[in-house]
Amino acid sequence: MTAVEKRWVERPTDAGQTAILAAELGLMPLTARVLIHRGLSTPEVAHGFLHAKLKSLPDPDLLPDMEIAVARLEQALVRGERIAVHGDYDVDGITGTALLVESLRAFGAAVEYHIPSRMTDGYGLSGEAINRAAHAGCSVVLSVDCGVSAQVEADLANELGLDLIVTDHHQPPEQLPACFALVNPHLPGNRFPWPDLAGVGVAFFLLLSLRRRLRANGWFSERSEPDLRQGLDLVALGTIAEMVPLGGVNRILVRFGLQLLDQGQRPGIAALKRVAEVTKVTCGTVGFRLAPRLNAAGRVDDATLGVKLMLGAGDGPIVELAAHLDCCNRERQQLEELTLHEAIAAVEEGGSGKHSLVLAAEDWHPGVIGIVASRLVERYYRPTVMIALADGAGKGSARSVHGFHLFAALGRAASSLDSFGGHAAAAGLSLKAERVDDFRHDFERIAAAELNADDLIPRLEYDGEVDLAELQMSAVVQLAELAPFGIGNPQPSFVCRNLEPISPQIVGEKHLRFKVSSGGVQLGCIAFGMADRFDQLQGPIDLLFRPEINSFRGRDSVQLQVADFRASLA
Repeated sequence: MTAVEKRWVERPTDAGQTAILAAELGLMPLTARVLIHRGLSTPEVAHGFLHAKLKSLPDPDLLPDMEIAVARLEQALVRGERIAVHGDYDVDGITGTALLVESLRAFGAAVEYHIPSRMTDGYGLSGEAINRAAHAGCSVVLSVDCGVSAQVEADLANELGLDLIVTDHHQPPEQLPACFALVNPHLPGNRFPWPDLAGVGVAFFLLLSLRRRLRANGWFSERSEPDLRQGLDLVALGTIAEMVPLGGVNRILVRFGLQLLDQGQRPGIAALKRVAEVTKVTCGTVGFRLAPRLNAAGRVDDATLGVKLMLGAGDGPIVELAAHLDCCNRERQQLEELTLHEAIAAVEEGGSGKHSLVLAAEDWHPGVIGIVASRLVERYYRPTVMIALADGAGKGSARSVHGFHLFAALGRAASSLDSFGGHAAAAGLSLKAERVDDFRHDFERIAAAELNADDLIPRLEYDGEVDLAELQMSAVVQLAELAPFGIGNPQPSFVCRNLEPISPQIVGEKHLRFKVSSGGVQLGCIAFGMADRFDQLQGPIDLLFRPEINSFRGRDSVQLQVADFRASLA
C-alpha cells in the first residue's frame, strides 16, 4: 500500500452573497468569502461570530442532570464532605481535573484527585480509585472526561455508599451507568445548544452552574467569590488538545482562554512555555508544542505530574516539573518514530485490509499508538487501529477518516472486543490477543461496507483561487481575526496557479522553504514535512496554502504555509 495523493476541492462560492456580506460588515472580499464557507452567511450570524462575548455563553443548566449534580455538590460544601475528582490521563482530562480541583477548593471544598495510569489502570474510571476514595472518607466522586460507560464502577460506588457524579463528553453507550448524576451533552434530551464540548468544557459549565447556585444561596456572603474566567486557560488548553470543533461555544471559550495562555500568569503554563520555547500562544503552538509536553506525562510517565504542574505555584518545583515533562516528550518522540517505522513496514508488507488498517505488536508502547495511528491516517487515509499487546491482552487506539464513525463501527464489531469508547474520529479499545484477527476481519468488513474508493482519497478543501497580488498584508491580517482555527473553523486556505518556485532549500532536515513569483509579486513559502518533495519544485506549480503573518527579527511579512503543491498544467 502506498501513501495516497490528495484531492483538492474548492468550497462553492456565491459572489453576490460575498459582496453583500463584505459591504454590510465592512470586510474585505476574501474574509467575507471565508465566513460564508463556514456557514456564517448572514450579517447577524457573522457579526456574532466575529464579536462573540463570554456573556453569550448558554445557560449551563441546559445540560442533562446539571441541576441534580450542582445540588449535590452544594450539599457537600455545606456539610464539609470530601469530594474525590477522577480525571483521565490525556490533556483534556488533566486540565479538567486541575480546573475542578482548583475551583472547588476556591469555593471552600475539601478535594482530592486521581488520574489513572495508562499502563496499569487503562482508560476510564478506576475501581481501585473508587475504593481509595471511600476509604479516605470521601462521600462524592466527581469524574471529568470519563465515566459515561462505567457501569461496573458506578455499581461499585453505589455499594460503597458514594454518590458518583459523571461529567463526560464521550458518546454514551446504550446502557448508562447507574450514577447519582450524569452530565453529558450527547445524552438524549440534551437542551444545551452546543453538544461538541471537550471534557474540560463540561467541567467549566458545571462550575458556572455551581457558583450561580452558591451565590443565590448566600455562600459567598462570608467568603470571596472565585473568578472562573481565570480558569479559561485550562479550558482552552484542553479543548484545543481534544480537537473538538472550534465553532460556537468552544470558539468563545478558546478565544478568551488563549489570551490567558499567552499572558502565562499561571506558573505552570509559564514554565511549560519556556521549555517549549513558545513566545506567542496560538492554537498551533498549543496543539504542537504545549499539549504534547503535557500529554507526554500520561504517555510515558504519570499524568498526575501534569495536574501538579497546572496547580502549582512558585518557581522551584514548577520549573523542574516542566523540564521533566520536556524530557518525557523527547522520549515519547523517540518511541513514536520507532513505532511508526515498524507500523509502516507492516502496512507495506500487506498486513492489513484494503479499506482499514488494524496493526498489532507485542513491543509497542500503549502511550504512543494513538499518535502513530493519526500519522498512519495522514499517510494512507484509512480508518486505523493500533494495538499494543502484552500478557495476552491488547490495548488499542483508533483514528478515523471523514465520514466513518469510529464509535459506531466499534459497536458493530463489539463481539471481538472486551470494551471500547470514544468519538466519531477517535476511540480506544481493549481485547484479548487471540481475538485480534477476528477484530481485524470484522473491522475491515464494516469499513468496506461504508467506504468507497472516493471516500479513501483525502480531501483538501480550499476557499477559492486567488492571485498573489490579492494577498496584501491588510487582507491576511483581517483573515487572522477569524481565529482561533481548528476543526470546525479551519484556517483559510487558497489556491494560486502557475507560480514560479524560486530558491528552494531544505531546512531542519524535514521541511522546505522557497519563494513563489507571479505577475511581479513574490512571497515566501514554508512547507512543513515536505523535504522529500524537493525535486518536484522544478517548474511552474499550483499551490494550495494558508496565508499567515510571519514575524522575524521585528519585521512582519506575508508567508504562505503550504498544504500541497503539484506541477501546473497551465
